[in-house]
Amino acid sequence: MTAQLWCFGESGNAYKAALTMQLAGYDWTPVYVDFFSGEARSPAFRAINAMGEVPVFREGDLTLTQSAVIQLHIAERTGKFMGNNRNETLRWLMFDNHKLSGQAGPARFLLNFLPSDKRPAGAAEYLQGRLKAAYKVLDDHLSTRDWIADDLPTIADFACCGYLFYPEPFGFDRKDWLYINRWLDAISALPGWKHPYDLMPGNPSDRAPKED
Repeated sequence: MTAQLWCFGESGNAYKAALTMQLAGYDWTPVYVDFFSGEARSPAFRAINAMGEVPVFREGDLTLTQSAVIQLHIAERTGKFMGNNRNETLRWLMFDNHKLSGQAGPARFLLNFLPSDKRPAGAAEYLQGRLKAAYKVLDDHLSTRDWIADDLPTIADFACCGYLFYPEPFGFDRKDWLYINRWLDAISALPGWKHPYDLMPGNPSDRAPKED
């Protein structure tokens, strides 16, 4: 049975789930959500996910939301990428959700997909400050190891990289973080890896903010 993933190319959270399935060799297909036209807030989409956000995973009678939940399901279903220490993998999933992607997603959205006159004053700069601290934690951690939670890649790696392959500027430059840069190179060298804009549908060239 082919699983479905409601997603769009610009979503780093959807990318975490899509990348996990891609690298695990899971049978899945993307379902495009036109987020920037308001589809995620439509009654039809909220009937699928009342939270009004991607990703949404559906396989038969099973529907899952939240990227970490979907990643855990795939890891447990396939026996891949959970790592030898479940607690350590979960610890870094939570770090990503609260400290990394939780700041990177809004910062990237504010700076790239929202007109400047609609950006809350100082919000992006605040998020970038918090992100810099998170990058340092991650970079220091990776200075003594190849992968985040184990000797081999886990879903923690695929979570923490969720926003770091995107080209839009939001305060992250790979050249500034030696060990994160090396780690991202290792992820992109994994068999089956794809960039988010190649793995999920969408047209990012249409998403530049319109200045008034």
